[in-house]
Amino acid sequence: MEDQELVRLALGARERAYAPYSKFQVGAALLTGTGRVYQGCNIECASYTPTNCAERTAFFKAVSEGERDFVAIAIAGGPAGAPVKRACPPCGVCRQVMREFCDPATFRVILASGPDNWVSYRLEELLPLGFGPENLNRGKGGAGCAHV
Repeated sequence: MEDQELVRLALGARERAYAPYSKFQVGAALLTGTGRVYQGCNIECASYTPTNCAERTAFFKAVSEGERDFVAIAIAGGPAGAPVKRACPPCGVCRQVMREFCDPATFRVILASGPDNWVSYRLEELLPLGFGPENLNRGKGGAGCAHV
């Protein structure tokens, strides 16, 4: 799938965002290794803590359907009622979810600043020295960090 199509799908998902408090709508389109795309939007709650980002919505939908192989995600966000004009990078929590399921050296994060304008990063560029499943010291009675 071309990046432009993934960006188009992220922009479409943005239109379904539920953001009555921040008035900042975000959409995401997550591409799997099989070519399937899962869309997500941000969903806010009045108590804020249960709010979910567009990126995690897309990942959780995909994982709940059995997907585990991911290629790229396109993200588009900006003020409600206005066209996307600036790139909207994922928050730290979303980067950590991506790190859980993706190879940071190959997974691409596409940040849209409009329907015909975007920039692509590898996850490792957005989350250097990320903590992942391999950092857990399994089988030795606890968790441990790898030494850098």
